[in-house]
Amino acid sequence: MKKITIINGPNLNLLGKREPSIYGSEGFETYLDKLKSAYPEFEISYFQSNIEGELIDAVQKAGFSQDGIIINPGGYTHTSVALGDAIAAITSPVIEVHISNIHAREEFRKISHVSAKAKGTIAGLGLDGYALALDYFKRQ
Repeated sequence: MKKITIINGPNLNLLGKREPSIYGSEGFETYLDKLKSAYPEFEISYFQSNIEGELIDAVQKAGFSQDGIIINPGGYTHTSVALGDAIAAITSPVIEVHISNIHAREEFRKISHVSAKAKGTIAGLGLDGYALALDYFKRQ
């Protein structure tokens, strides 16, 4: 059984409440239950934090033992060189996911300190981006 860790960054604990026109009306925990049911071949663990250092710790902890990491760094995508450095330092492949299309939003959101370090990036497809990342890991 492949082990996958999903790491969500700041404000993603507010999914379902926060700007539903951009992020949808479903909370992540509800969606996570659906993912676990739809992908029984994976052991999926989940971590969310609004704190940059805790996200870095989570990447480092999972980064040498998991078969894959799916990360939505939230706003830290655009500001955290340290989070990008943590991803570059690990051996587990990382897929970066964004619920919204960051390239169609404000200019500052078009900068990612994670994308160049990740295996790939999925943006703008809502929560389905997480399932698409799992589909990728399923084929590996």
